[in-house]
Amino acid sequence: MLYQISNGAVAFADDVILHHINFEIRNTEKIAVVGRNGCGKTTLLKLISGEVDLEKRDSDEDVFIAKSGNPQIGYLKQIAFEDTGITLEQEIRKVFAPMELRKKQLEAAAKELETDHSEEKVKAYTNMEEKFREDGGYYFEKEYEVLIRKFGFSEEERKKPLRDFSGGQQTKIAFIKLLLSKPDILLLDEPTNHLDITTIEWLEGYLKNYPKAVVVVSHDRMFLDHVVDVVYEIEYGTAKRYPGDYTHFVEQKKLDYEKQLKDYNAQQKEIARLQHMVDRFKNKPTKVSMARSKQKAIEHMDKIEAPDRFDTRTFHANFQPAKETGNDVLMVNNLEIGYDHPLSTVSLDLKKGEKLGILGGNGLGKSTFLKTIVEKIPPLSGEFRYGTNVQIGYFDQQMAMYQSDKTVLDDFWDEFPNLTETEARNALGAFLFTGEDVFKNINMLSGGEKVRLALCKILKRKPNVLVLDEPTNHMDIVGKETLESMLSEFAGTLIFVSHDRYFVKKVATRLLVFEDGTTHQYQFGYEEYQEKLDREAAKEDSSYKGNPVLGGAISVNGGQHAAQNTQTASTGGKKAYYNPGKERSKMEKKVKKAEEELAVKEAKLDELKAELLKPEYQSSYSKLTEIQNEIDAMEEAIMEDMENWEQLSSQLEELMQAEG
Repeated sequence: MLYQISNGAVAFADDVILHHINFEIRNTEKIAVVGRNGCGKTTLLKLISGEVDLEKRDSDEDVFIAKSGNPQIGYLKQIAFEDTGITLEQEIRKVFAPMELRKKQLEAAAKELETDHSEEKVKAYTNMEEKFREDGGYYFEKEYEVLIRKFGFSEEERKKPLRDFSGGQQTKIAFIKLLLSKPDILLLDEPTNHLDITTIEWLEGYLKNYPKAVVVVSHDRMFLDHVVDVVYEIEYGTAKRYPGDYTHFVEQKKLDYEKQLKDYNAQQKEIARLQHMVDRFKNKPTKVSMARSKQKAIEHMDKIEAPDRFDTRTFHANFQPAKETGNDVLMVNNLEIGYDHPLSTVSLDLKKGEKLGILGGNGLGKSTFLKTIVEKIPPLSGEFRYGTNVQIGYFDQQMAMYQSDKTVLDDFWDEFPNLTETEARNALGAFLFTGEDVFKNINMLSGGEKVRLALCKILKRKPNVLVLDEPTNHMDIVGKETLESMLSEFAGTLIFVSHDRYFVKKVATRLLVFEDGTTHQYQFGYEEYQEKLDREAAKEDSSYKGNPVLGGAISVNGGQHAAQNTQTASTGGKKAYYNPGKERSKMEKKVKKAEEELAVKEAKLDELKAELLKPEYQSSYSKLTEIQNEIDAMEEAIMEDMENWEQLSSQLEELMQAEG
């Protein structure tokens, strides 16, 4: 056991954040801490790091924190560089001072061996060299080079003073220092913030192969699945341990709940049966002893508690567009985007109902593209135009930073002055602003609350085209899942930027990827994009295979999630090779599958209609209603399948026309 908290509690004034926390870090475990926003995840990290103390309690319980030895704990805290005038390189290399001292000591010991071959000197040198090698003494320079490159810093930026970097870049620099310091317990709070997908995928491999323990708070489900082997969930102020990755945790939590509920109901039924016997026979002289034995049986039972309901409170909105667009929604032709210089050139045609996910590294033009097509900034050249009846709802990252002295209700009312108070409060209530919450000052809201308020105002206007820039930032996992469901069911057209790969995979039907001045389209969504990453992983440079940390970081899980920094060199900055025959074949399979599913449902519909006419059911109103409900549901499903089939068929025709 490396670290243990027993029956821990943390309180600020009278507000108890955590209670009865039992938490363990064993050896080199990779642990996720998950839970709703505000549940105490960051408080737990601060407790482990020593920033906050356990609450003193008057009880018989053993309350303590135990450590094996004196483990070094590394925590990415608020950035405070001592001297912002020194360069990035100088700041990061401070980490190597102890290792460089040990290197000199090892060289001095080796020199002594040239004249003194005593067993004592040989043994001392051997032990020193072995520990130096285990601690990465022979590859720390290489690891430094890899981390600088993977976090996106150029050769020129190494010489820049710290004060010239943005807040996000300074966070990256502090993160690099933390990783290179190799603490025994690495504490990470939302480590994928400020990182693009390429860097996140590389970081997954690095942390998975990190030779010591890692505790991470993150809402990135794919990241957690690729890194952790233990999950602690904080719910209702206490923590529960689940072995396995995040997906396994979700499944196990559901099974545990269902089992406890089943056992609880069975026990309550048995208690009720026994109590009925007690009540019935307790006053009958011949049955008193039996009644007493049943009462004792009830009293001696190990009572099963009713399971707590999942904390699934979330926003909801059954919104659909006020108007329909035409089939052509957005046409973009050689659109050059940027500010003082071009970042990228984009061409695409977006059809009604499509959901375009946009990926790419930081600073390559994703948000700039969105700002351009919503006319926040002008294009450098080229053109774009919208089809008929397009009404845009636009969300950008700055909405989570929105400042105002107004209350939530007044702020909402200013935009929708014709609503009654009841209508306004109902709309806000759907996004979790209930009761006194509507009288909160905007400046007092969290980032997540401001995002919910912004989405509430956007969706109230019922646009038919949503343009969203990082909408899941500041959201917990339940919030992300809710938004996924809402956007997947949205009947309009969607264009969105996100670094959350799981979110992109669930929502996007097409991808636009920004890569070093060019854009690549993937007509079949995230899975097609992942296939490309897998191919690149197979070609990835393996020069660091000798290092257990760096070797794992280069190729993750058999090369499924490789870093892409070598991509420009391998492709020469050109677009990936497009095989029209292969794309047509894929689309033909999709069309065929859609036709087969449609045929099955139509056959089922015929059976239901025939069943509706059977003589034996004509006098049964309930049976006829049941069958008619099934028919209605099947007809609705067939209509949806028909629309999907028509869309796929149109795409296939376009591919065939493009081939000539």
